[in-house]
Amino acid sequence: MVVEHGATDAEGNLEALAAGQVVMSLPSPEALAREAGELRRVIGRAGTGVEPLVIVVEAAEELREEELAAALDAAGRTSRAVILRVVRDG
Repeated sequence: MVVEHGATDAEGNLEALAAGQVVMSLPSPEALAREAGELRRVIGRAGTGVEPLVIVVEAAEELREEELAAALDAAGRTSRAVILRVVRDG
């Protein structure tokens, strides 16, 4: 796992990703744990490719261990890179 801060605009919002295939977008970090089965299914069925898979989490200030664990478990189901894009709350 690698943690990187993404580039932001003048207001502090994340800039658009240059690459990647968004496979799931969730409204909150809590949804990572709640939708863990669906996340595993989507990642597992994404197929092969060179573009990283992207999971977008909106309205997040922090990630709890169980939420991050669900994302890491799903990422383990593919050989492709997986980006967990966390958008700040507010």
